[in-house]
Amino acid sequence: MTEPYQVPPYPYDRLNTFKVHGEAFDGGLINLSIGAPHDPAPETVVAAMMGTGSEVGYPPSAGTPELRGAAQDWLARRFGIELPAGQLAACVGSKEFVVSVPQYLHLRSPNRDTVLYPAVSYPSYAMGAELHGLRSVAVPVDENWRMVLDGVDADDINRALCLWVCSPGNPAGACEDLEAAARWGRAHGVPVISDECYIEFTWKSPFGPRSGGSALGGRSILEFGHEGVLALHSLSKRNNFAGGRVGVYAGDASLVYFLSEVRKHSGMLIPGPLQAAGTKAFLDDDHVAIQRERYKKRMDVAADALREAGLDVPMPDGGFYLWVAAPNGDSWALAEELARRAGILVSPGEFYGEAGNGHVRVAVVSPVERLALIGQRLNGHRFD
Repeated sequence: MTEPYQVPPYPYDRLNTFKVHGEAFDGGLINLSIGAPHDPAPETVVAAMMGTGSEVGYPPSAGTPELRGAAQDWLARRFGIELPAGQLAACVGSKEFVVSVPQYLHLRSPNRDTVLYPAVSYPSYAMGAELHGLRSVAVPVDENWRMVLDGVDADDINRALCLWVCSPGNPAGACEDLEAAARWGRAHGVPVISDECYIEFTWKSPFGPRSGGSALGGRSILEFGHEGVLALHSLSKRNNFAGGRVGVYAGDASLVYFLSEVRKHSGMLIPGPLQAAGTKAFLDDDHVAIQRERYKKRMDVAADALREAGLDVPMPDGGFYLWVAAPNGDSWALAEELARRAGILVSPGEFYGEAGNGHVRVAVVSPVERLALIGQRLNGHRFD
């Protein structure tokens, strides 16, 4: 008899027991465990949800022409990427796409059953395979937290539905060699999906400047051709619009067509008013520049306070997370001590894979004034 599926424990349930320590401080808990934006979305984006009449009919699953056009304009304006019509479609935020795409790719390639993903990464890449009865295989990472594609077993390559890349990465903030990843995928016939939700918060690229587009911003896998690759983007971080659940995926024409068609049947669509808001968001670069400066200042303040306490805190290539080594290699112990000593809640590295053990992730989403309390509360305490 087949055993019923056992829902895996949600990792934050254990972490939440540390909240009581932070709540005892004057000023309360500073929750830096989840990368949820704390800042307001642009007023134009919020206003766009009202009065458009877009709530009356059923919105198109692949996105309105206005939303898709604004996203295409953004990719061209910011990153020098020109996409033909039909090579970009909408999704209900990036997490929905991450978790659902393995089942659709399995329909397209029923002889394949494996999702490849970085050994230290967003847990939903592996969960997307598990929830659909598929295999997930972690790709090893090097000392800089970048994938070592030469380490993937040949059998796993032959069974692979896709390879996930995240650049800048969550949690360690490393930028991947996207050109090499695209080349690897084409050589092995494996679609490469590049999660680029932190692309607007790229601080440095170890692989040189982009050839086109704005001088600011990160690199997209779409720079290196569209064949066999998809780039996934979201407005959650870029525009503090996580509640809107607006994302887009773009790239290989046949993949975009297949996924946009099959997703129609499962009712995957962004509500009309939110598509109208998303259109405004993709047109707004000024708000993003302001948010970029906020995160720069926050990382400096938080990193300085933790370094003063003896912790090793390198600055990431991108993103707004600090990836901090636990002095004794025990990430849960460091997370608990930070809660007790500084009233902050951070995520133990094992949330992002076994290879993340020994680190904690600090999401610098709170205002500078709140982050400054870290140094005040530690007040000379050292972790080494």
